[in-house]
Order: sequence, then C-alpha cells, then structure tokens
Amino acid sequence: MRLLPALVILALASPSLAGEVEVRLRRVDDLKAVAATVESEHEAAARARLGGTVTDLATDEGQRVEAGQRLATVADTKLAPQIGGAEARIKSLEAERDLARTEFQRSAELFEKGAGTKMRLDAARTRLEVAERAIAAARSERTVLTERSGEGAVLAPANGRVLKVHVTEGSVVLPGDVVATIAVENYALRLALPERHARFIKVGDTVLVGPRALGMADQPPRTGVVRKVYPRIENGRVTADVTVDGLGDFFVGERIPVHVSTGSRDAFVLPRDAISRRLGLDVVRLKSGGEVVVQTGQITADGVEILSGLRDGDVVTW
Repeated sequence: MRLLPALVILALASPSLAGEVEVRLRRVDDLKAVAATVESEHEAAARARLGGTVTDLATDEGQRVEAGQRLATVADTKLAPQIGGAEARIKSLEAERDLARTEFQRSAELFEKGAGTKMRLDAARTRLEVAERAIAAARSERTVLTERSGEGAVLAPANGRVLKVHVTEGSVVLPGDVVATIAVENYALRLALPERHARFIKVGDTVLVGPRALGMADQPPRTGVVRKVYPRIENGRVTADVTVDGLGDFFVGERIPVHVSTGSRDAFVLPRDAISRRLGLDVVRLKSGGEVVVQTGQITADGVEILSGLRDGDVVTW
C-alpha cells in the first residue's frame, strides 16, 4: 500500500519508549484502505444577466476568485443606440417644457393685467406639468437602459476557484447562460465504501488520510473526521464526506489514499522501538534473554501490530 511508508515514518518519529512491556491482547481498529477524491461541497455558476457578446474575459481555469469579482463583460450592441435615443428624446422634451414654461409665464402676466382668461392660464399650466412629467418618465427610461448596460458585468457568486470557463471572447450568450463554474472554497474528501462496511462508518469517526498522489510520498499522514454519511447506497457503495484541513491546495477530483475503520479485533501491539531489523527479519528481545522473530502487521497510532511470534504474557525489552 502506498500509505504504509508514510505510516512507518510517523511511527519512527514517535517518542522513544525505552524499557519493557508485557504483551497483552487489545482491541485495535481493522483499517481498510480506500481511495477518496477531493470534491467541492458546492459548485456555483456565474451566469450572464444580459444577452450579447463577450467582449472581455477576465478569468481562466484554476484562478482563485472572490465574491463579486468581475469574470467577464457582456456587451449588447443594441443598448448604446437605445441610450442615445433616450438622450435625444429627453432633450426634445426639455425644449417643449421650456416653451410651455414661457407660454405659462405670459398667460400669467396677461391674467394679472386682466387681458387673459383663467381658462388659458389653466391650459398653459397643464401643458407645463405634462412636459415636466414626460421628462421625468424619459429620464427613468434612460436610467433603466443604463442599468441594463451595467448588468453586462459577469460577477463571481462566491469565493472559490474557477473549475471551467464555458465561453471565449467573442462568444454570443443569452441571459442566464453559464459563463464559468466555480468550486466554492469548502472542500471535502469523498469516499465510497462497499455496502458491507456501511454499518461501521458514522459521523464523527476519525480516518487516516495518506499523502497526496501528486505530492511528496513521504509526507506524514493527517487525521480527518467523517462529516456526512449519505443515506443512499449506489452501485453497492455507501458515500461519505471527510473534513481535512488544507484541502484548498489540492486539485478537485484528485485521488487521496484513506484508511477507515471497518470494525475492531484483538491483536498484540508493540512500540516500534521494541522491534529491530536484522537480515530482513523483524526481531524482538524477550526479558528471559532470548530473541524471537515476529511478523508485523498494520501500523497503529501507538505501535505496530504483531501477527505471530509472541504469546500472551511475554515480556519484551529494548
């Protein structure tokens, strides 16, 4: 197993336990090696809010982005003429308003001198109010068009890393089209166990995570915690998510060796320092003065499992 050299290094790095120990049966976890994949707990889609042409693509696969960061710009060529038309309409309405204001002032002066009628004054006032309200409506339409042009910026919906960019510069997109897929920063190890082991795994269990396949093979293993066990068994396997610190530096989809407990059994466990290596054999020294050859098994958190060569009650010294 690829995880075994790293486990041996961890055991060698433990404090030396010089002395003696009496061999007794104890319960140890029966570890099973499985391959887990690094998965993003959530994937967010950065979508275009405006239909048009991608004029500026400011992101690429693998880039880390923050929520609200601009990823691309979508330009609608029809908006600029519409905004220009709205500006011209506002200027035309402003000219009509100025004319209506002049007419109203003249009507008011004539009415004060007794040369004008109340009906003419009210009609001039109404025309002025209509012109002002028409200008307000035109300005609102221009504001809507300006806001729509601002919606051409495609923003990152959350902090994370860009998994895939679905467009290139010059691509034509519609409102709602996905421009980029982002893996949200919360990563987890997703493992699949045979269904016969489903009864052994539960939330809160500790698992041993080996070195990454794309990194240094002699990296010490890390401890992970089962965060979620999915209630559905698919293709004869139960799926679980494991939380491990530092997964943000891994590739999404990268395979990592993991050791999980699939039960427990009785076994002899000795400190690593009690076992010496001679001529390719593992040897331990008994308190009685003799030496015996032993067969070692899996590495545990506090020693090495002894499969054969010792009996219950033997005293080992080193």
